[in-house]
Amino acid sequence: MAALKLKPKWVSLRLLAVLLVAGGVIATSWLLAALRSGSQPALLPEGLPFVGNARLGASLDRQIAGLQNRLAATPDDWQAYSQLGVAYLQKARETGDPSYYPKVEGVLQKALALAPDDYTALGAMGELSLARHQFDAALAWGEQARQINPDRTYAYGVMVDAQVELGRYAEAQETLQQMVDLRPDQSAFTRISYLRELHGDTAGAIAMMQQAVDSAGPRGERSAWTRTQLAHLHFNRGDLAQAERGYLYADQAFPGYAHALAGLGRVRAAQGRMDEAITLLDRAIQVMPLPEFVTTLGDLYLVSGRPEAAQEQYELVYAIQRLYTANGVELDVELALFAADHGGVAVETVQQARSAFAARPSIYAADVLAWALYRAGQFEEAQQFSQQALRLGTEDALKYFHAGMIAYQLDNRTQARADLARALAINPYFSIRYADEARRTLAALEATPRN
Repeated sequence: MAALKLKPKWVSLRLLAVLLVAGGVIATSWLLAALRSGSQPALLPEGLPFVGNARLGASLDRQIAGLQNRLAATPDDWQAYSQLGVAYLQKARETGDPSYYPKVEGVLQKALALAPDDYTALGAMGELSLARHQFDAALAWGEQARQINPDRTYAYGVMVDAQVELGRYAEAQETLQQMVDLRPDQSAFTRISYLRELHGDTAGAIAMMQQAVDSAGPRGERSAWTRTQLAHLHFNRGDLAQAERGYLYADQAFPGYAHALAGLGRVRAAQGRMDEAITLLDRAIQVMPLPEFVTTLGDLYLVSGRPEAAQEQYELVYAIQRLYTANGVELDVELALFAADHGGVAVETVQQARSAFAARPSIYAADVLAWALYRAGQFEEAQQFSQQALRLGTEDALKYFHAGMIAYQLDNRTQARADLARALAINPYFSIRYADEARRTLAALEATPRN
């Protein structure tokens, strides 16, 4: 594994020791993903206030209103346009409402019409493209901003995220190294954490995300986001106690934080407290109706013996996804996975997954294509893409479950046993829908002679 060497130009020895914790290296590449249930926090340019931070003493809505009033009085104020675009991006993060994206694009385009070299507007256009899953465009915007000012880190973060989503892991490593050299801060720490996670260094990922939590402050959406990501890491390795603690801390940092409520709901489901889990997911959806939250609630209803209620949620997912598409968000990968899991037409699902993988050949897209092929009965090709999905050594229980079920259908029982056992060892609560299936299939394999 290639090491990402940390040699910041001005970093203190104490901070360098922190950065080099857990093995002394940072692995290559970054993601979602999604469906890590929430993307990176908006990477605000240096010097621009974090609009969602409670310490500023003014609400995000008040700041937006102030910028709008400023523009009404001085309509050629390009800085106000770019700051309003950043504020709208944050509003979209806090509400999950994609209808803010056209507003973001509109004000940023006005900023660039007045000042084509506006670093903030260029970087924010990259951030908008990331939110819309337009990763080639995000990379182009980030590169344009970096060329204007290579000494600021905002553009580097945009580029790293885009490169990872495009499966360009070596390039992402180089870009992140430049970002860390310039400014090792919370935005860099979260990416370092994810790089480690992608390469199977869960302990190192947790250690670095803890640094992100410590640097984010005790309150505000930024703090809640990092605390939630730390809780996700604990949950993904089956540590329910630490995950629960992290989600509760996140909710304290930003009361009613939807991502923390949804995460705590998954913990309650893993603990067998289904009624509480359903209540928590319902609360999360009332705050922020993201497709992944609605899908999880549907799955909770399904395993609780309420198929009609589950179907209502699944239909709502498609309605929400249509809203996202109408506002410029490209969801081919996400739609393909949902269809593969919830009874979509196999041929159409495979076609959609192939198209998505061609556009963004990441390990996540490879796994979705493998699962779509599995559902379509194309097991040999499914195995090829499943191997691609695991090529970085990611300790992802769902990916190993997919690999195990594919191997099972190919009658490779030894490999199926190994993959399913590994999935359950990584996280016995990895899926509301599939954890029990993994246990049943593994038990059946263990009851038959080995081959």
